[in-house]
Amino acid sequence: MTTTASTTVHPIAQPTARDAAGRPLRQVHLAAHFPGVNNTSVWSDGKAESQIAFSSFRHFAQNAERGKFDFLFLAEGLRLREQKGLIHDLDVVGRPNTLAILAGIAAVTEHIGLVGTLSSTFNEPYELARQLASLDLLSGGRAGWNIVTTSDAFHGENFRRGAFLDPKDRYVRAEEFVAVARALWDGWAPGAPAANKKTGEFLSADALTAVDHHGAQFDVSGFGTLPRSPQGHPVIVQAGDSADGRDFASANAEVIFSLHSEFEDGQRFFRDVKGRLPAVGRHPDSLKILPAATFILGDTAAEARERSREVALLQVSPQTAISFLEQLWGTDLGGYDPDGPLPEIDPVLADKGVTRGRVRHVVDPVAVAKTWRGIAEAEGLSIRDLVIRFAAKHTFVGTPVQVAEQINRHVQEEASDGFVIVGHTNPTGLDEFVDRVIPELQERGVYRTEYEPGATLRDTLGLTP
Repeated sequence: MTTTASTTVHPIAQPTARDAAGRPLRQVHLAAHFPGVNNTSVWSDGKAESQIAFSSFRHFAQNAERGKFDFLFLAEGLRLREQKGLIHDLDVVGRPNTLAILAGIAAVTEHIGLVGTLSSTFNEPYELARQLASLDLLSGGRAGWNIVTTSDAFHGENFRRGAFLDPKDRYVRAEEFVAVARALWDGWAPGAPAANKKTGEFLSADALTAVDHHGAQFDVSGFGTLPRSPQGHPVIVQAGDSADGRDFASANAEVIFSLHSEFEDGQRFFRDVKGRLPAVGRHPDSLKILPAATFILGDTAAEARERSREVALLQVSPQTAISFLEQLWGTDLGGYDPDGPLPEIDPVLADKGVTRGRVRHVVDPVAVAKTWRGIAEAEGLSIRDLVIRFAAKHTFVGTPVQVAEQINRHVQEEASDGFVIVGHTNPTGLDEFVDRVIPELQERGVYRTEYEPGATLRDTLGLTP
C-alpha cells in the first residue's frame, strides 16, 4: 500500500503514562457509530429522536467531538430491507445519503473525523473519488471511506450492474476501485494549490498527472479535478472478515471495523491481520483495528447487569427475535413462540427471499442451527433469550471505572487498538459514555485530553506511513 503523506504533519503527543516495565502505554482510539435502523437502537426510549433530522446528527457529532473521539462513523443502506415481502418495520423511518450528512456535519464540527460507508460495487471510482476528495478538502483533511463490497442481487436491482457481480469478484472490483481512486487523488503534485494567492497564477498543468487506467472492471482516462487535501487523501476503512477481506485490508486499509470484540478472539484477529503487514511492506502502526462495542453503565456492577438485561429486552422484542431467527432459517417462522424453544426443522438452504437486504454472514446455516439448539437446550434458553445472547449481548457492562479498565486492557494487551462505540439510543446514546468513561481513560494517561490543533484524521489516528 502507498500512503500519501500529509502536507503538514501534526504529531499527536503520546501518553506519558507507563506500564510496570517502564514502557509507554498504548493510546486508546475511539470512534462513534451513529445508531442505525436496527435492533441496536431502542426506539421506544423517551430520549429517542429522528433518524433523519439533521439535529440528531448534529447532537451526535458534537457530543462525540466533546469526547475527543477520533472519528464518527455512518453506515449506509442503498435500499429498504424487506421481511417476508414487506418493508422491514424500522426502515420506514428513512435511510439518508451518507455523503450529504457528512458534509453537513463538517460544517458544525472542527476536529472529529468523518467516515462514511460507501459501496465499491454500486459506485464508480471517478465520481466517488471526486466526492470524497471534496469532503476531505472542505473538512480540512478529516474524511474517511469505509469500503463495502456489496454483491447481492437485491441491492443490484436498483443499479446498472444488477445481479451480475459474482460474490467471488467483489474484492477484485474493490482492489481495482481503490487503485483508480488513489491514482486520481495522487494526480496533483504534493502541496500544489489550485492557484497562487499572491500572483493569481493558476497551477501549471505540468503539476498534474493523468490517469490512464484500463482494467477488467474500469476504464478511466483523465485528471483528478481537485488538489490534495491536508492529509493527501481520505483514510481507508474496511470491515471484511473473510480470508479475502483480510488480505484486502492488509494491502489497502488504514482502519479495520472489526467484529472481534471478545478479548481472546480479538487477540487472534489482531495477530493475524497485523502479521500480514510486513509481507506487503507495511508497519503495524499503519493499520488500526477497532471492533464494534456496545456498553451499559451503572453505579455498581449489579446495577449495570440489571440495566443490561432491561435494555436487551427492549432491543430484542418478540417480533425482532423471530425476525432474527428467520434470517438464519430462511423461512417463515411466524407461527413459533418467541418465548418457546428453537424450531426443530433445519434451515432452508435455498434463498426463498424471506429476508432481503440483510447480509447473511453464515456459511453453513444447518450447522449453526445445530449449535444454537445445543446451547439453548443446555442453558434452558428460549428463542428470545438466545437472540439476546447473540444479537444484544453488550460488550462492556459495569461501572465507568470497570468499563474503562476493560477497554484499556484490550488495547494494552493487543486485542485491539480501540473500539467503535455504539450507543443504544439515538442521538444521545454516547452522552453517558462521554461524561463518565472518557474521564477515566484520560486519568489513566491512555486517551487524549485535547485534539492537536490542525490535525488531520490520519494524524489523529497516529497512522504510520
